[in-house]
Amino acid sequence: MTTLKEKLRSRAPLAGIHISLADSCIAELCGNLGYDFLWIDTEHTAIDYHVLLEHLIAAKAGGTDTLVRIPWNDAILAKRVLEMGPTGIIFPVVNTPEELDRAMKSTLYPPHGNRGFGPMRAVRYGLDDADDYIAKGSLDMVRCVQIESLVAIENLEEMAKNPWVDCFIFGPCDLSGSIGELNKVFDPNTSCLIDRAVRILRKAGKSIGISTGSDDPKVLGYWHDKGINVISAGTDYLHILSGARKVRENLRQIQGSKL
Repeated sequence: MTTLKEKLRSRAPLAGIHISLADSCIAELCGNLGYDFLWIDTEHTAIDYHVLLEHLIAAKAGGTDTLVRIPWNDAILAKRVLEMGPTGIIFPVVNTPEELDRAMKSTLYPPHGNRGFGPMRAVRYGLDDADDYIAKGSLDMVRCVQIESLVAIENLEEMAKNPWVDCFIFGPCDLSGSIGELNKVFDPNTSCLIDRAVRILRKAGKSIGISTGSDDPKVLGYWHDKGINVISAGTDYLHILSGARKVRENLRQIQGSKL
């Protein structure tokens, strides 16, 4: 069976969904839908470590890989997440080769990096051999970083040389904000920056991702047509809101027609 890491390394088209709410039933439910991965977000949500652990267990029950976005490029924030054994980790706001190197080293044991040793769920609480995990399991983990600023794009050619990164993911809203045009995601300036970055990453043979809250086919097609192969789209609370609004409108029409 092809792993998520292998799919990323071959630049396969991949589809994900964002998990933002705290109930682990959501991860189990979405894990059964056939997505390539669940993007579990701890940067902009109330998901804490305990809730995260429950999401990871639920996602495994649903049979889907997990990528956890941590709040910042920080080894301490990354460490406890790594010990829980997600399929991969996402570092936000990585702007320079030095910041990228720091992020990658925090996921790697010596001699490649400086990750402290203490995996728990990552080695099934001791059922797996620790030496095997050091030699192989820890290296098989997926490593992603987000490109969210003009500075990052200016440094991207050098950053793309880092051998440990499996996917560079755009944060288009923050990228637009870095040039003084916050939330003008589809305006020419941000669009041109993304096109520039895509060319660099395709030349380097890297998987390219996007994180969007939209489920609009036109928006998803827009990102696909730019050459982005990893699309994480929509989020749990927006899907609930959209479905609830649709049912309410249907009920109002039915009830109104009977008055």
